[in-house]
Order: sequence, then structure tokens, then C-alpha cells
Amino acid sequence: MRTFDLSPLLRNTVGFDRFDRLFDTAYNAADSQSFPAYDIVRHAEDKYRISLAVAGYGENELEINQEGRSLTISGKAEEVTADEGTAFLHRGIARRAFTRRFHLADTVKVVGADLVNGLLNIELVNEIPEAEKPREITIGSGQKQLSQAA
Repeated sequence: MRTFDLSPLLRNTVGFDRFDRLFDTAYNAADSQSFPAYDIVRHAEDKYRISLAVAGYGENELEINQEGRSLTISGKAEEVTADEGTAFLHRGIARRAFTRRFHLADTVKVVGADLVNGLLNIELVNEIPEAEKPREITIGSGQKQLSQAA
């Protein structure tokens, strides 16, 4: 029986976190979820922004839908052809169709979207109902209300 020593490959790991990242990367690459690149930024306690790098796409080629808790951004680029007498020597700008999905909390709402300098910025607000917001309970307040109710 032959055994393999993987320790040279895993010198800087503790546990199996490196394997988890490896499998996540492989899964996402197979799912082609690496395009387009995106950032999620929190601007305030309840305001967020998702920015997608969609250089080369026009507003008419992008579609944003929110259905329940799912936010879907789709892009389908129109085919760009070279004019007569010209030809592409290199096509490095990705203009392929894509779909990117984000799962939102029940209280998150999309309030707007802008396309600026090749970035699609989607503004989100977390609107927590007043009944669900955290509140401070003072100690001893329950006994006073019980005696007043009786």
C-alpha cells in the first residue's frame, strides 16, 4: 500500500479551511459565477451598495429584477461587429451574457440603480420595522406595570 504525504502542500493551514476554499473556488468556477466582478459596500447602518463591473454594457443591455428575497442582475450584450474595412486584432473586453443572483434579507429593499463609468451601482436600504428593532428594557419596570394592571 502506498501513502501520500500532503504536508508540503499544506504548510500554512490549520484544519481544513484551505480545502474548503479550494472546493468553493472550483465550484464557483464551474458555475461561472466569477463574471462580472462585484463589490458590496455598507455606507451607513442601513444603507448598502452593490457595484458590478459591467464595462461595455449599455443601460438597454442590463436588467435588474427583485422577486421576493432574490435580486437578479442579467446582461445580454448586443454583438459588436467591425465596420467594413476594419477587423478586431484582439477582443479582450468580455461581452458575454451573464446572470448574477444575490439573496437579500426580508427587510432589504432596492431603492435605485445607476450605470456610471462602467459600474452598475445598485442602492439598497435595510428597513427594519419598528417592532423588530432592538430596544432597551429597564430593570424593574415589569413589577410596576403588573401592580398597575391589577
